[in-house]
Amino acid sequence: MILFSFLTTLKRRSNMALYITEECTYCGACEPECPVTAISAGDDIYIIDANTCNECAGLDEQACVSVCPAECIVQG
Repeated sequence: MILFSFLTTLKRRSNMALYITEECTYCGACEPECPVTAISAGDDIYIIDANTCNECAGLDEQACVSVCPAECIVQG
């Protein structure tokens, strides 16, 4: 089970620059802040859609990162 979790996380990281780690507290602060609606609720943590996320291109900082109280949205 641990290997599956690791491989799933690794796959997520390889597809995008930003991802949400297992430290997500499921607070929901990030979802409404995403200007391209790339963040959605997963089973246990929020998830960033790699095909939609543009890392807030043109903005000074990533909106989701700036509001995350758990600091669990990181660069891949």
